Amino acid sequence: MAEPTHGTNARRTFGPTVLLGLAGSGFAAIAGHKEMLTLPEATLTAAGGLARSVQDRSVEFPLAGALALVALAAWGVLLVTRGFVRRVVAGLALVASAGIGLVVVIGGFVQDDSATGDLAIRLGLNASAVDVERTPWLWITLLSALVGLLAAGAAVRLVPDWPEMGSRYDAPTAASDTPAPPAGEPSERSNLDLWKSLDEGSDPTDD
Repeated sequence: MAEPTHGTNARRTFGPTVLLGLAGSGFAAIAGHKEMLTLPEATLTAAGGLARSVQDRSVEFPLAGALALVALAAWGVLLVTRGFVRRVVAGLALVASAGIGLVVVIGGFVQDDSATGDLAIRLGLNASAVDVERTPWLWITLLSALVGLLAAGAAVRLVPDWPEMGSRYDAPTAASDTPAPPAGEPSERSNLDLWKSLDEGSDPTDD
């Protein structure tokens, strides 16, 4: 009887999905801190404004960049966690990626008129005489958020079948110390005990 291939196929998605998630979140973290809406220099000059730097005549969405960093951190944590915690972290990446897209859509399409008005006030211009443009960074952030969202959605669904980091990478505990020697044999002192003895001025070889 052939073995089920569902688990094997799910394991094969681990690498590509994580790479897509990291790439989407990474690009969103970079683009999310850039100018999303900008007033072209020619439009600024025609409206009677003075030439300004790109930052002075642009609008950024810092929340998008912050959420991208959260998603990026979640993908890093997902690599070193297991079980239910891992699925929760994947859900966090999903929510953060959705938040990035929501911020960009609302700020760049729904409330772009409000952003234009705020930018006109900042530059001392008549809001009706200027019109901002969407920068390539806005589209890059939006696309990156979509990639991250799809990857995180796949992670939430497939993470139970993904390979996990072995327990040998966990922090050592008292229970993981070397076993006691058999009865009748002298127990060897650990390196830490030897150094403590030296610090106290005693000779650890007296025994």
